[in-house]
Amino acid sequence: FVVLATSPLSFAMAAPDLSFADFGFHGNFINGKEVPAADGATMTTTSPATGGVCGSAAASQPVDVDAAVGAATAAQPGWWARPAMEREAVLLRCADALERNVGALARVLMWDSGSVKGKAMMEVMYSASLFRTAAGEARRMYGDTFPNDKPHRISMVIREPIGVVLIVTPFNAPMVLCVKSAAFALAAGNSVVAKASPDTPLVSVVLARVLYEAGVPPGVFNVVNGTTEAIAEYITAHKGIQGIGFTGSTAVGAMVGATAARTMKRVHLELGGKNPLLVMDDVGHTGANITVDKAVQQALMGSFYHSGQICMASSRIIVHRAVADEFLKKLAERADKLKVTNDLLDDSVAYGPIANTRAFEKVHTHVEAARAAGAQILCGGTGAGLLYRPTVVLLGDREQGVLWREETFGPVTVALVVDSLDEAIEAANDTDYGLSAAVLTNDVKSAFRCVREIKAGSVHVGMHSFQSDAMAPVGGVKMSGVGKTGGKYCMEHFTELKWAAIEIGEAPVPPAFANL
Repeated sequence: FVVLATSPLSFAMAAPDLSFADFGFHGNFINGKEVPAADGATMTTTSPATGGVCGSAAASQPVDVDAAVGAATAAQPGWWARPAMEREAVLLRCADALERNVGALARVLMWDSGSVKGKAMMEVMYSASLFRTAAGEARRMYGDTFPNDKPHRISMVIREPIGVVLIVTPFNAPMVLCVKSAAFALAAGNSVVAKASPDTPLVSVVLARVLYEAGVPPGVFNVVNGTTEAIAEYITAHKGIQGIGFTGSTAVGAMVGATAARTMKRVHLELGGKNPLLVMDDVGHTGANITVDKAVQQALMGSFYHSGQICMASSRIIVHRAVADEFLKKLAERADKLKVTNDLLDDSVAYGPIANTRAFEKVHTHVEAARAAGAQILCGGTGAGLLYRPTVVLLGDREQGVLWREETFGPVTVALVVDSLDEAIEAANDTDYGLSAAVLTNDVKSAFRCVREIKAGSVHVGMHSFQSDAMAPVGGVKMSGVGKTGGKYCMEHFTELKWAAIEIGEAPVPPAFANL
């Protein structure tokens, strides 16, 4: 493994320097090299935590997209031709490289995306776990055989890569949301072109450099940065792209899906969520495993981790009336004690800044609309700069403002009091979204009812709604997306099935063709 040379990214084995830095210019990563945009244009990225410049990236145009797709197209057949054990070995080296350089990679994540230290470290390590899981899947691209109606024929099913995969990632977790698709696409023998959010353009380029030094061949993993206006439509519709993995908002995901459909691309969409956390009456029972205090702790983590900028955040809390007073009082009190600052190095800080002014204004607008409609603001509802206080809003009914219906994507959760499990499940399903859900109960029958009846891509019992596992099928239903990532389920998205039929005997020939 070759140590990267750029000073602020020096991957020393000693305790890493995580202080703020200007990471300098990072070009597109195409065919194993960092290159500027063809016209030399750049875009500056600023840190949400400091407001200072933390680097610049290539501001690409369609010609740069063509270069990246061309490199990926040329490299893909050779990558697929490698034995599965070789692709596995390369991906394992990628995991090792991420773990070895966790500090330097976390440093870029912290200042480019506003992540606190713990979240940034976790993101790098989870990305390494995804590479290890994907490495094993390279050996498990199983085909099939099936009995033929014709005795003189053998049929088999072969699984092959789809070709060049475009991966589009958002700003909130720019490394792991790239790797969760890229690692499995690479395992299947595809090549990748990654397009990062303009808010966090540095992370994907630094990741690409690490993967290249770990042994990913030139052209197999490429990165092209640029504004949405300049290249998003062009890269999505590009005829050289065979598949797309997109993580982001439902509105943009719908446009990506519509554009991809015109050129018949396979599309995986992980989109928005308005995820329910059900707190049932038995959490207050004496001797219960899940107590009110544990329920409050889960709600705090599920609602406010990374400023609530998580698509699976517990943004709707549905609490049984029997425990509502105690639960909501403790939730508001403890949320109000959470430490929120721009000091991303302080382990006692719960979360840092929201990504940008536009996102901050959306959060505050949603809270003010609820306040104006008569909802109770139990805590928070204020902010300064890009820091917004943890906010709990109690609704008298679901139509007080937009918090029940719309994804806020900030440190805000809305609470609704119900009188029964039936009402809780009905409320949980009262949404256009269906990404994740959670239930806090000590009753196994209630738990299984929620698992069966809540319409979501995942349902978690005894924990909050923001959960991840490299082996799990992660994805939503309804307006939360199409398809799954994780483990063998992700491989389905990035491979095609081919039927191969082999004649081994003399097939009968119809009379009209027999004597010609």
